[in-house]
Amino acid sequence: MAQSTQNPASILRLMQHIRATLPDKEHLAAIFENGFSNTLHTTIKRMPDGTTFVITGDIPAMWLRDSAAQVRPYLVLAGEDADLADMIEGLVRRQLACVLLDPYANAFNQSPTGGGHQQDLTAMTPWLWERKYEIDSLCYPLQLSYLLWKNTGRTSQFDETFRRAAAAIIELWTTEQHHETESPYSFERLNCPPTDTLPRDGKGSLTGYTGMTWSGFRPSDDACTYGYLIPSNMFAVVVLRYLEEIATEVLADPGLAEQASLLRAEIDRGIQHYGIIDHPEYGRIYAYETDGLGNHNLMDDANVPSLLAIPYLGYVGKEDPVYQNTRRFILSRANPYFFEGEAASGIGSPHTPDRYIWHIALAMQGLTATDKQEQEQMLELLAATTADTGLMHEGFHADDPQQFTRPWFSWANMMYSELLLDYCGIAVRTN
Repeated sequence: MAQSTQNPASILRLMQHIRATLPDKEHLAAIFENGFSNTLHTTIKRMPDGTTFVITGDIPAMWLRDSAAQVRPYLVLAGEDADLADMIEGLVRRQLACVLLDPYANAFNQSPTGGGHQQDLTAMTPWLWERKYEIDSLCYPLQLSYLLWKNTGRTSQFDETFRRAAAAIIELWTTEQHHETESPYSFERLNCPPTDTLPRDGKGSLTGYTGMTWSGFRPSDDACTYGYLIPSNMFAVVVLRYLEEIATEVLADPGLAEQASLLRAEIDRGIQHYGIIDHPEYGRIYAYETDGLGNHNLMDDANVPSLLAIPYLGYVGKEDPVYQNTRRFILSRANPYFFEGEAASGIGSPHTPDRYIWHIALAMQGLTATDKQEQEQMLELLAATTADTGLMHEGFHADDPQQFTRPWFSWANMMYSELLLDYCGIAVRTN
């Protein structure tokens, strides 16, 4: 059951407000209207059981990460629009049910059709589109359920299914603190690029204990070089803090609160001890990945969670000195995925061709900027690189925006929307 193609009154009022706020920037408002409407009408399916299924756009499956990011900007209206709030709660319920189907999976079918990567050498089922284990896939449903509470006051999503899903997430993250000795997970894909499979018979590169929790893949769905993905562990720290607050204030479950608190502290100590290096030019910076054995991967990737997104995630503030050092590093040629060209400069990903910049990364640069001028620069750059489509893409060539991947990309459209809202003084409540 798909959404109608009519925008609800709350969205129409918001669009009018944006145009009134930016009378001299009609081009920016137009892209916002395109993206905000496109996601609602092309990716969101309200199901007969009251849940919500959200496809990425060009793939008929639901990623836990993408779906949460796609609906997040609608939270600014959910306090006044009960139907939008219902839609988001329906997604939360669907996501939590998916976690209980398999907490190691990242993408799910609408029904047990057997669609997707059924030939992968891992514990596939007909419900799963893909079973690449990514920490952030478990962070996003916890984050979205918390943000729904903070932006609407709703607590009905914190039911028995939520408790069971939260317990499953804590159990998995605790197991993956000891990936070498306790993990049941492995993943191999045959006849594919190296970034689509894990080495060492599907276990990934060797790791030592750090207190952090292991991830097989990045939020790009590319394999981790080293198993401790720092920005995703930061995201886990943030959502475990959310879970502690939910368990204390809503569920009255001191046991769950204590579990969340202890695991959060262990992961955070690991980040601080193993995830920071002294760079000869930039000072103390966060690594993107480490293995606990002395190796570090110094880079950033456009997909969120990223190092650029650290304040957006809520791990530290924009002014934090280690973050600021890290930001200077990743927005420089020292980051192997920072590309400079005739049309734009910004962060890309090994997931897309060389010298392709991602709209998500440009939007995140704006959302984590400390001054309005940088935000405006990012908005204008985003608008100038749509290749006259009026929508965001995945990646585009730094020299020629007419060369791009994905004619439209819902996650990127909504990141642009969130940046424009922020520029206009409208933000999702995060506490």
